[in-house]
Amino acid sequence: MENEYAELLAKDRYDIDDLAHIVRILRSENGCPWDKVQTHKTIKKDFLEEVYEVMEAIDAESPEMMREELGDVLLQVVFHCVLESEEEHFGLDEVTTDICRKLIVRHPHVFGDVKADTVDKVLTNWDSIKKETKGQETYTQTLESVPKNFPALMRAQKLVKRADRAGVSLGGVSELSDSIAEKAKAIGEENDKTKAVALLGKMMFECAALARELDADAEETLTDENNAFIGRFREAEEKARQNESEIRL
Repeated sequence: MENEYAELLAKDRYDIDDLAHIVRILRSENGCPWDKVQTHKTIKKDFLEEVYEVMEAIDAESPEMMREELGDVLLQVVFHCVLESEEEHFGLDEVTTDICRKLIVRHPHVFGDVKADTVDKVLTNWDSIKKETKGQETYTQTLESVPKNFPALMRAQKLVKRADRAGVSLGGVSELSDSIAEKAKAIGEENDKTKAVALLGKMMFECAALARELDADAEETLTDENNAFIGRFREAEEKARQNESEIRL
């Protein structure tokens, strides 16, 4: 056992195959008790958390932080691949092969003779090819393919975007603003809690649509407001302490 992993331990640099090898060791009979019992479902939330930490590193503009967090995401990818290879379904090579083929197929303007010299043309081609390769025959199927595990605001904005490609619009800035205001007023006047909550859901969906009309990302917009709220709360709390009074926003 002492020299079993000597070659691995002596390395100065590691590649993705080494990472897969280490995960397999951790999953082996003499490996780590925690790693051995993990499944796709037990670690799926870890995957999401690691992605969010990469996003935080991007916002912080920290190369060091991003390097570390990308490694954590890569570990998640490799770990899931190892789990599937244990069941003899697929491995890391199949995953990388699939994504390489997908990139080639969806970039015919680079790897083929299709002309697309603007971003809009590229995105139009991408959506058309994606719909064809996924066997989507209706626009409803494109909406249904938006992952249900997406954060609700992100999913709503994706749905609105795909509906718009089908020629279905919820309205412009003015129409959506009026509709949101009407629903907010109706919620205040509604005595039935179930109906009020349903109205709230529709209003929040329209807020995501409005964000798109304003060329804003709904998820990022709310994140910015969350951070701003913490700032306002901090100031209010400090003022309350100075005046020995209640916190007032």
